[in-house]
Amino acid sequence: MTYLLWSLPALTVIGAIASGRVNTTVAAVLGLVAAIPVALFTSPAPFMGAQLALALERGLWIGWIITPYILGGLLFWQMASQGRLPAGSDARTDAAELADPLARRRRLFFACFLIGPFAESATGFGVGMLGTVLLIRPLGLKPREIMVFALLSQTLIPWGAMGSGTLLASAYARVPAAQLALYSMVAVALLMIIWMALYWRTAHSAGLRATAAEHRHEAVWMAASLGLLTAATALLGPETALLAAYGPLIVLRFVLDRRPDQTRLREAARSALPYILIIACLVATRLVPALNRELAGLVAFRPFTDLPGWMPFLHAGSWLIAGALLMAACYRQRGALAAQARSAWMTGRHAVMSVFLFAMLAEVLAGAGISQAFADGLFASLKDWTILITPILAGAFGILANSGNAPNSLFMPSQLSLALQAGLNVPAAAALLHVSGTCMGIFSPVRMSIAAGLAHGRGQERSVYVLLLPFALAAFGILLVLALLVVLSG
Repeated sequence: MTYLLWSLPALTVIGAIASGRVNTTVAAVLGLVAAIPVALFTSPAPFMGAQLALALERGLWIGWIITPYILGGLLFWQMASQGRLPAGSDARTDAAELADPLARRRRLFFACFLIGPFAESATGFGVGMLGTVLLIRPLGLKPREIMVFALLSQTLIPWGAMGSGTLLASAYARVPAAQLALYSMVAVALLMIIWMALYWRTAHSAGLRATAAEHRHEAVWMAASLGLLTAATALLGPETALLAAYGPLIVLRFVLDRRPDQTRLREAARSALPYILIIACLVATRLVPALNRELAGLVAFRPFTDLPGWMPFLHAGSWLIAGALLMAACYRQRGALAAQARSAWMTGRHAVMSVFLFAMLAEVLAGAGISQAFADGLFASLKDWTILITPILAGAFGILANSGNAPNSLFMPSQLSLALQAGLNVPAAAALLHVSGTCMGIFSPVRMSIAAGLAHGRGQERSVYVLLLPFALAAFGILLVLALLVVLSG
């Protein structure tokens, strides 16, 4: 009975979302409202009003750290495209592509599997969806189709936000970050089969059909991209690997698909200049040690030692907002800045509120000891075979929290202990949990809310979830098979 009560907040959120009657913000409110009395009256650890206030404060801090990525990213990409075409396109090539089925199809692949992951790696927190949507919007797709393609830009999340999630997971697992990322690549590559099947099915239903030869062409490009990413990860580690691997691929793909002359190359470079500059600045702040130290030392706020601090001069959200302000000043578009700021808030408000609410929900359950009690009970009951539960637990937490940090922080220490005691492959066990928690976040209500806002598909989330359900089950199936292999090989 106690475990059922402890499950009530999560069941409330899942039930509210599944009903299709409320949006994710309302579902998060209901989950938080359910979590507070459950934590106060049934917690396994001392949890009173003071602890509740602290947990809510911690959740608010996490939301504050993440919000600039969402709103800053929306504002920057909208200002960058204000009165101009998205990066990588121009009027003449757009007109040619709209009349050429093969060119339309190749633009779609380019946006979903190259531009989206690249932007996500540079900035994180769903910003890759923005670039994808801007590129595919001229194709005249339905909102629910755009939502699916936007979510497909999130398929390489272990390398998102400069690989910060993988770096954190490696610290919990006591495994070098590059080694953890390389083991994660096995699961990511297998999951890519599912994502490519989803891409092919959605493209076909959207009228962007392709021949068998084009399917092979896309598969070869994907295999080459993952191969180059693997090599870059081994050499550079997960933080800069995707940027280093995909930057040249994007240029090569653009040249091969468009065959531009010098004039069009200059036009494309001019159109992409805001994106090039912001990514260059972000990369420089992370890769140049002296600059990184200098910016980190200017201003830093760390109210909680175990949570990320806020360093405004290093935060990608700060750079995105500064970039939008600079564009408004350069183009003398103060009115446009205000209008785009309002538009960014209208698009991202549900995602922002959901981030705050889900973060507070997670902190209440963790602060009350409920999350840890759940984990301890499962690990004590199932012993070695608990590894088989890892994909379900980590995936469910990743979907709920829109992040792999929650399952990594909750389960990774126990996963490490279990793997050592059972003689299992520690990096493989750690990678399994990490990929389950991060990659299944593609189905997160928060991420779905962002996709719906960008695609103008508010209210169509339920139909998209129905479409995604078979692919989610297939992804969980692959992760369960990998879990079985980890146990048997141990």
